[in-house]
Amino acid sequence: MAIKKVWIDEDACTGCGLCEDTCPDVFEVDDVAKVKEDADFDEFEDEIREAADDCPGEAIHYEEE
Repeated sequence: MAIKKVWIDEDACTGCGLCEDTCPDVFEVDDVAKVKEDADFDEFEDEIREAADDCPGEAIHYEEE
């Protein structure tokens, strides 16, 4: 299934940067992580899933079609 939406629960985000290390084309971290507006979810599905699975705060969520 294709990922159509990715978001981050800012209250749960620790700002550790693991998501940005895993997939810098989709995530960026200042104080907290955010999803880049022009991110291509189709191209980076595996990396998005990995970042969500590995997130220590369980802050990364995604929705599939």
